Amino acid sequence: MTATATTVDEPEQLEPQARPAPRWSALVRRLVPAAAAALSGVLLYISFPPRTLWWLALPAFAVFGWTLRGRTWKAGLGLGYLFGLGFLLPLLVWTGVEVGPGPWLALVAVEALCVALVGAGVTVVSRLPGWPLWAAAIWIAGEAARARTPFGGFPWGKIAFGQADGVFLPLAALGGTPVLGFAVVLCGFGLYEIVRLAVEARGTGVLRRGAAAVALLAVGVPVAGALASRTLVSDKAEEGTATVALIQGNVPRAGLDFNAQRRAVLDHHVKETERLAAEVKAGKVAQPDLVLWPENSSDIDPFANADARFVIGGAAKAIGAPVSVGGVVERDGKLFNEQILWDPEKGPVDTYDKRQVQPFGEYLPLRSLLGAINGDWTSMVRQDFSRGTQPGVFTMNGTEVGLATCYEAAFDWAVRSTVTDGAQIISVPSNNATFDRSEMTYQQLAMSRVRAVEHSRTVTVPVTSGVSAVIMPDGRITQKTGMFVADSLVQKVPLRSSETPATRLGVIPEIILVLVAAGGLGWAVTTAVRTRRNTDA
Repeated sequence: MTATATTVDEPEQLEPQARPAPRWSALVRRLVPAAAAALSGVLLYISFPPRTLWWLALPAFAVFGWTLRGRTWKAGLGLGYLFGLGFLLPLLVWTGVEVGPGPWLALVAVEALCVALVGAGVTVVSRLPGWPLWAAAIWIAGEAARARTPFGGFPWGKIAFGQADGVFLPLAALGGTPVLGFAVVLCGFGLYEIVRLAVEARGTGVLRRGAAAVALLAVGVPVAGALASRTLVSDKAEEGTATVALIQGNVPRAGLDFNAQRRAVLDHHVKETERLAAEVKAGKVAQPDLVLWPENSSDIDPFANADARFVIGGAAKAIGAPVSVGGVVERDGKLFNEQILWDPEKGPVDTYDKRQVQPFGEYLPLRSLLGAINGDWTSMVRQDFSRGTQPGVFTMNGTEVGLATCYEAAFDWAVRSTVTDGAQIISVPSNNATFDRSEMTYQQLAMSRVRAVEHSRTVTVPVTSGVSAVIMPDGRITQKTGMFVADSLVQKVPLRSSETPATRLGVIPEIILVLVAAGGLGWAVTTAVRTRRNTDA
C-alpha cells in the first residue's frame, strides 16, 4: 500500500490594503456632534412661542452640553455656531417675510457668532468642578453681549422669552430675564451631567458622589428657586383699578406698504374707537378710563396734518377718555416714532419718543455701504428715525401708564425705566403688520408676559393688526384679539406700585452672572497653563 502525502494549501497572501474603517469612524465622530449641535438648536427653537413646549429647552441644552464637554475651544466654536444656526434660523425667519432672505440670513449669521463664542467658552470650563454653573453663566454673558452689540443689540431669542408658560417664570420677578434664563440653562446642563455620571458609574462601578451632588443641585436649585419665587407673583390691586380699552383698527393690507393709502390706518382706528364709543353709550361695554392705540396707528403726522388732528380729536371726544396715539412725527428736521397723549378736551398734551429704534427697520447703519451693494435696501428706510431720551409715562385719568414701544419690549432697561419712573401699568404699543402672520407677534407677546411678571404690572399690548392682549401681573393673558381683524378689548385691571426684587436690582444680577462667567474662564485658563508647565517640566 503506497502512502500518499497530504498537502495543505497555504492561504493566499493578499496585498496589504488601506482600511477604510478608521477614516469613516473619524468622519462619524465629527459629524455626529455637529448634527447633534444643530438639531439641539432646532429643539430650542421648538420650545419657543407660539408653541407651549417650554420644557424642551432643558433637553436642548443637555444635548448641547454633551456635544461640547471635553472638546477643544476650536471645536466648541464650530459646534456653538451650528447650535446658533439651528436655533436662530427658524426663530428669526419672519425678518425676511417682506424683504427677502438676504437680511434674514445676514442677521442670523452675525447673531450666531455670539453663540459660537459661548460654545468655545463652555468647552474651556467643561473640565472644571461644577462646570454646569460656569457654562450657564457663560450663556447669559453671551446674551448680555448680544443685547448690546452690534448696532445697539438684538436680544430676540433670550432664553427667558421662551418660558412664559413654564415653571421657571416666577424667577423673572426675582432677578429678571438673566436669572430666569440662567436657571433654565443651568438645569439643562445639569440634566446632562446627571446622565453622564450615571453612565460613567455603570461602566466603572464607582459613583463620584461629590460630582453627582453638584449635578443634582444644578437641577434642583433652579426648580426650588422658581417654586419659592411664586410668592413674588401677584395680580392683586395695590392702588385701585382702572378700566382700559385697547383699539386694534387693523390695516388695509399687510406688508411694508401697510400705510401706502393715505390716512387709511388712522381712519381704521378712528372707526373702531367710534364703534366702541357707541357700545359704551348703549351700556353694552363699561366706560374706559383710558384708551390705548397701537404704534403707527396714525399713519400721517397729526401735528402737520389738520385732517388727522381733527379725526383723532373727534374719536377722543366720542369715547370720552384720554387716548395714547401712535404716530410718525417730524420735528426740527428729525423723524420720531412717537406716542402722543391726546386729551378729549385739550388735544395733544404729552409725547413719548421711542428710545430703542430698530436697526435696518427704523434706521439704517452703514447706509452708504449697503446702498452700494443693493440700492433697494436704502429705499426701504429713506430717513432714519431719531432716538428719544426720556422714559415715557403718561398720566391718563389718574393712572400712570408706562410706554415701551414694540421693539423696546425686548430690552430690559427700556421696560424697567418706566416702572422706576412711576408706571402703575405698562403699555407695549406695536405694529406687526409688516411681518404678516408670522410667529413674530407671538414671540413678542411672550416677552410682554415675562415683563408683566418681572415688574408685577399689568401689561397691555395694543397692536395695529393683532395680536392685541391684556396681560395680568402674573403673566396670564385674560383677553386677546385675532390677527388682521378690527377689534377692541375693554377690561378693568389692577394698578400696582410695589417693586419686585428684579425691578429694584436692575442690571445687577446680569453683572454678577457675567463676573461668574469670567471667573470660570479665568480659573480654567489658569489651570490649563499650570498643567502645561508641569508637563513640560
